[in-house]
Amino acid sequence: MNILGIETSCDDTAIAIIDEHANVKSNVLSSQTQFYKDYGGIVPEIASRKHAELIGYVLEEALKLANVALEDIDLISVTYGPGLVGSLLVGVETAKSLSFAKKIPVIGVNHLEGHIYSLFVNNKPLSVENPPFPMLFLIVSGGHTELVLIKKHLQYEVLGETRDDAAGEALDKFARALGYGYPGGPVIQKLGENGDPNFYKFPRLSLKSPFEFSFSGLKTAGVYYLQSHPDEAKNRLNDICASFEEALTDILINRTLNAARKFDVKAIGVVGGVSANKRLREKFRKKSYVPVYFPEKGFSTDNAAMIAVAGYLHYKNGKRSDLLLDAVSTLPLGV
Repeated sequence: MNILGIETSCDDTAIAIIDEHANVKSNVLSSQTQFYKDYGGIVPEIASRKHAELIGYVLEEALKLANVALEDIDLISVTYGPGLVGSLLVGVETAKSLSFAKKIPVIGVNHLEGHIYSLFVNNKPLSVENPPFPMLFLIVSGGHTELVLIKKHLQYEVLGETRDDAAGEALDKFARALGYGYPGGPVIQKLGENGDPNFYKFPRLSLKSPFEFSFSGLKTAGVYYLQSHPDEAKNRLNDICASFEEALTDILINRTLNAARKFDVKAIGVVGGVSANKRLREKFRKKSYVPVYFPEKGFSTDNAAMIAVAGYLHYKNGKRSDLLLDAVSTLPLGV
């Protein structure tokens, strides 16, 4: 079976083709990052225009690499939310057009559940047919940070999410305060690799709810520190970045492990763009008492293979979307 996935929720134009076992036949992504370095973040109007320009070429390349034609596609899976509505519309309308023209079933997928199922894309330790449920998932990216309990495929219990900034957003804003462009996470990681994580103790959040997150205070503390310690910001930059990253990963790991113990899960999945962070991966593996799984780094950030996996599971479960499928900018997990 050939499942075609389409992902255009933000600034990456992505199309992939997988089989029913989540093996990737092709995975093509055109990134727009270069266009936003001077803006400090994504510009929605530019993003949607670039998607419209690129999606035809990306589709053609994905089909070519998979050595299939549109007539060979059995299912189309597309992100319909959450995300930038103009960007989402490009992917949704492309999927519906292909569905109508070639009589191929189409299924709308929540972007967040796509990230959850990125864990099963080409991931040898895990099988989408036999996952170690119950599992706890930490979705951590530039736009989202939340804990989700899964006891059965496609059934989600959101335990907690961020009250303000997402973890990736905090990294981006801290990098911007240092004078670096977008995205900030990879910059902070590189600068902090040889730094002392104990150089300065940035604040860890204190919330009554044990499974919610907040990164606004950490971000503000980081910016104020840079402003009030200009000499150290110049001479101890590696140590400051390592300390900031240490605090952020402590928050993520401690809250996740507390939830894992309470709900007695068999495994933890860490997904989303920030899951590629080296410090986060190393600390999770050292501290966790249950197995912790991460997507292949190429599938940590937005991609279409993860959307195809989730769409196929919905298809097996009897779900179908119709040509009234529309883009939704704000879409809770499970809808």
